[in-house]
Amino acid sequence: MVTGAAVYSSSTFPLSILSPTTPSFLSYTSKPPASSISFLSLSKPKPPLSLSKPKLPLIPFSALLTNPLPPSSNTNDDGPPTENYHNLLRISVRYKDVELAKAVHASTLKREERTTLSNALFSTYLKLGLIADAHRFLSSCLISCPDVVLYSTIMSFLAKSGRELEAVSLFFQMREREIEPNEFSFVAILTACNRLADLELGFQVHSLVVKMGYLVFTYVDNALMDLYSKCGCLEFVVKLFDEMPERDVVSWNTIIASMVKESMYDRAIELFRDMQVDGFGMDRFTLSSVLVACAGGLHWNGGREVHAHGIRMGFQPSLSVNNALIRFYTKCGSLRDVATLFELMPEKDIISWTQMITAYMDFGLVDMALKTFARMPKKNCVTFNALLAGFCQNGQGTRALVLFCKMVEESMELDEFTLASAVYACGLLTDVKISQQVHGFVLKCGFRSNGCIESALVDMYTRCELMAEAEKMFYKGLDNVDCPINWTSMICGYSRSGKPEEAISLFCKMLSEEAFVDEIALATVLGVSGTLGYHMFGKQIHGLALKIGLVHDIEMGNALTSMYCKCGNLKDGIKIFEMMSKHDTVSWNSLIGGYLLHWKGDGALDLWSKMEKEGPLPDENTLCLVIIAYRYTNSNLVDKCRILFVSMKTKFDIEPTLEHYASFASVLCYWDLLEEAEQLIINMPFVSNATFWRALLDTGGMFLNTRIRTLAAKQILASEPLDPSTYVLVANLYSASGRWQCAEKTREEMRKKGFRKLPSRSWIIHQNKVHSFYTRDKHHFQSQDIYSATDILILECLKSGYVPDTSFVLQDVEECHKNDFLFHHSAKLATTYALLTTKRGKPIRVMKNVALCGDCHTFLKFVSVVVRRKIVFRDSSGFHVFLNGQCSCKDNGDKVRWLNSAPSVSVLCDPNFICYDSVLAH
Repeated sequence: MVTGAAVYSSSTFPLSILSPTTPSFLSYTSKPPASSISFLSLSKPKPPLSLSKPKLPLIPFSALLTNPLPPSSNTNDDGPPTENYHNLLRISVRYKDVELAKAVHASTLKREERTTLSNALFSTYLKLGLIADAHRFLSSCLISCPDVVLYSTIMSFLAKSGRELEAVSLFFQMREREIEPNEFSFVAILTACNRLADLELGFQVHSLVVKMGYLVFTYVDNALMDLYSKCGCLEFVVKLFDEMPERDVVSWNTIIASMVKESMYDRAIELFRDMQVDGFGMDRFTLSSVLVACAGGLHWNGGREVHAHGIRMGFQPSLSVNNALIRFYTKCGSLRDVATLFELMPEKDIISWTQMITAYMDFGLVDMALKTFARMPKKNCVTFNALLAGFCQNGQGTRALVLFCKMVEESMELDEFTLASAVYACGLLTDVKISQQVHGFVLKCGFRSNGCIESALVDMYTRCELMAEAEKMFYKGLDNVDCPINWTSMICGYSRSGKPEEAISLFCKMLSEEAFVDEIALATVLGVSGTLGYHMFGKQIHGLALKIGLVHDIEMGNALTSMYCKCGNLKDGIKIFEMMSKHDTVSWNSLIGGYLLHWKGDGALDLWSKMEKEGPLPDENTLCLVIIAYRYTNSNLVDKCRILFVSMKTKFDIEPTLEHYASFASVLCYWDLLEEAEQLIINMPFVSNATFWRALLDTGGMFLNTRIRTLAAKQILASEPLDPSTYVLVANLYSASGRWQCAEKTREEMRKKGFRKLPSRSWIIHQNKVHSFYTRDKHHFQSQDIYSATDILILECLKSGYVPDTSFVLQDVEECHKNDFLFHHSAKLATTYALLTTKRGKPIRVMKNVALCGDCHTFLKFVSVVVRRKIVFRDSSGFHVFLNGQCSCKDNGDKVRWLNSAPSVSVLCDPNFICYDSVLAH
């Protein structure tokens, strides 16, 4: 293998390579190198382009040139000048006049052979698609002494018509005859290497180019750059481009397209600007590549400028440019832009229609995509795959499987993308039986060792909660196929299944085995780090992303922003956001959500104002977050919130959903506008469902009045009788009203039906390990010390004025035993262990997967006074920072004390403030 540096220096290559006197290389006269043959051993020549006479066997062109006649000594020349023949042949090609070409050929038969004229005749037949005539022309042995021009012409034709191996073999034959290649010969053989993706042979040809001094020809350099770009050797492309003595538009197009291929969108746009500065005008290929770069880099304004420049240059009718514009406006524009552009296109091909289907799917308009699909004049496998992927993208697994079954019934072509989409649709449905049937069909189709499908199968089994099967598929796939996506799929599966520790462990194993790490794996692990509050590990992933050059990806920036905010480091989250070269809607949502996690509503609204001025258009999640932010402001800004809610449709073209209504209702309740909140709920334009009421309870919580909370509980019970959390809600309602038998019966029924809600837990990170605690948990290896320290800590808090609130104990036990239940909630145990393992004076960090109960909230205030330390506690509602008996969150003070002193049935229904530890300890 030739190293990158050796490619560009003639002194580093053996001068005998590809030379006429090298016997070892000439041994490939009858066949190309083994690397080329093994790579395309199953390739077949394409059929002839045109046959004007009965089909003849296509004898390899190299065989027709093997035994030429000796050169004629007769130099008599009768007839018109040769230049006239050349002109007539050019005219026949320009106007596709086959009869004129044959007439010229007939006229030349009356004169002695001239090699240049014979070359022109042969080239004309090829350009007109008369392959059989070209074969007969050579086999007639008119050409007694083929020269480099003829060889180059034939090699170029073979390389461009799917017969690359013959082109390579012909090049070897030419070298055997000691015919020195010219610049066109090198372009032809490099084209063949490109289509074969034979990098090793390309290196050898490159060395001969350097040796013979043909790097001064721009089109030879362009061919080399194209080869290296196809083989993923971007550094070679850049080095060749930098050392080119002269460049043309093709050179710039190649380097720009190479950058786009490697997702280096900003660099591609910089090169486009340099191209303009150097005075090169762009063509439709330049415009298409730059538009793809603008779409990939989310350069909204830049893409519009390129579009305007293309219109001024007259490229608007170009099909390839319009297809690139559809892709750009799909990612960076509005549906109106895409639809208008598509309807105005003077010409549409199957790519245009397919991209329009993809655009509608990306905007969530599935029915419009189906209508476009029905209008298509012609469809292929790619079109069906786009529709199939769109169904999966929009969560419509049933429709995806129906379409897949239709494709199977109609015997349509099924490729790996078709089967992968079908497998993914099974994962969306989480139907084990259907998933296993599709898995069997995939095996029957013979895609057993396909990496793309293997990863989809792993993902499917994790979504079906069959982690044992997923692990079996994963480890089996490691033995059968080298696919880094499998690692990512399994890490995502652990993360989705609520197993963050396993996800991190597998990621570390992935690094130890030097598997390829992609941005999805890094983003997933960053999400897991944020979920666990594992700040140090998240920083290490950040360093790894910097090392492998993925930190500039917008997805990675979003993941880092979210991770730092969830780990309590809002300052670094803001810094990452500001360092990002570009932002999408998710970027803004991540930071706005980070402000809300820290109860900083004013900061979130300031960021929202900035987004309105310079950011992308908001989505439904953005407006939901902004509405909630009005709960956490230092002053009452309900009027502004009301204006935003009312103007959502007119200003942002977003219809308010149930989540928006729930968020706005919670804001009204927080600022004591309970009557308006009730009227809002009554006058909603659609019927509320369990999702609405849960969202209302999650965001409004204890600020809702008794009537709204009771109504919410009834609606949830009626809408979701089979949801495990509903059973917990019913049991808690019975317990709160003292109906202990009914509560226990409900829990027993829940156990019989196999329903189990994940128990709440609290945890800390110590010595790079996650230490988890549940209510009355004694599984920790230091549980005896933890319980002893907890008793001491509670005693000190009692001395300082802490009064336990036993109303949060939802168990039918004697009053004397309720304190035992209350004192050993998971939050108290985790806090005690954090105090034992953290240096004196240092702040402690504790996480919990549900909201902190009222008693634990009060307890932690007293702990911060007793131990004189800061306690940073993160629960499902956000961060609570306890210091000197105070809490930083907005939901403390009088309202928390009211909750502790006067709990009601409706309050106990609120999942934000009820502690489920005692209920779910089993």
